[in-house]
Amino acid sequence: MFIPLLKIKMPLRWGIVSAAKISHDFVTAINSYPNKGDVVIAGIAARDKKRATEFAHTHGIPNVFDSYEDMAKSNEIDVAYIGSLNPQHYELAILFLDSGKHVLCEKPLCMNYKQAQSLVNLARKKKLFLMEAVWSRFSPAYIALEKEINAGKLGDVKYVDVNFGVPIADRDRVSKKSLGGSALLDIGVYAIQLAQYVFKEDPLKITACGELNEGGVDEVSTIILEYTGRRRAVLNINATIRLVNNANIYGTEGRMVLEDPFHFPTKLINVDGKFEEFPLHAPKNKLNFENSTGLVYEALEVARCIKEDLLESPRMSHQMSLTLAKIEDEVRKQLGVEFDEDNKEYP
Repeated sequence: MFIPLLKIKMPLRWGIVSAAKISHDFVTAINSYPNKGDVVIAGIAARDKKRATEFAHTHGIPNVFDSYEDMAKSNEIDVAYIGSLNPQHYELAILFLDSGKHVLCEKPLCMNYKQAQSLVNLARKKKLFLMEAVWSRFSPAYIALEKEINAGKLGDVKYVDVNFGVPIADRDRVSKKSLGGSALLDIGVYAIQLAQYVFKEDPLKITACGELNEGGVDEVSTIILEYTGRRRAVLNINATIRLVNNANIYGTEGRMVLEDPFHFPTKLINVDGKFEEFPLHAPKNKLNFENSTGLVYEALEVARCIKEDLLESPRMSHQMSLTLAKIEDEVRKQLGVEFDEDNKEYP
């Protein structure tokens, strides 16, 4: 199921910030999509220019910048996609917003709520578009789920059950506190955002327990979010083993299931038990992450919003990101995970 992009008057020129694996998949997703419209990948910058040059060669990108600062100053870039490690999100987003560029930043938007609020304030002050790259929100399966819920097919939604487990605890980006390591911030955000996507209000109560590695980084957690009307979400996050990564949404009239991988599924089980499929387009390059050609949908949303002079997406608004950050902060507090950024203040 392909979603065409409305044509924009001028090409929207993307600058890719870092040559990370997710950046490779993001560019592959856009360049492989048959209906991307006037969207172009115009430049790449990385801390290692050799890697940036190789990245540009792989993807046919015309501009390789010597530094992030040079890209931010360039007139060849309209919007920055930030795919760097978690602790760099805040400073890089500030750099590009201060230089007049729109920003799509990988999740988590920042290391904590204080940084996220500071970033949102700056984007609003500069009148620039800013969005956290929670690509799930733009999945055709998620949109279909929301339509069914809004149509009353599930009745009153009472319970959300989500599992996300993949054996990634030994990877530096997950295991090392200095790199912003955290199973919660790496994969747990997908489970939390789904609960918020369904219930659309701040939880009344948050309860979390889990396990930390020797460096004080969370590897396993179970999170209970309680909402008004005796509604509840139970989220199991595990970076040590693979789980059946689906999501069950229960209402008074039945159940709907986002099939594995729930964070960007190609199959949805409706209330009547029938499968609905949402095939993805084929990638031109090998991908690093499952179903990540679906990253194109968030890029299309960014293009649509910028074309319409919106500063945020209604499907992934600033307030939604701030709510996610608040929940993540509280879960980390209960688990006993603290980052250096938590003890700093931000403008």
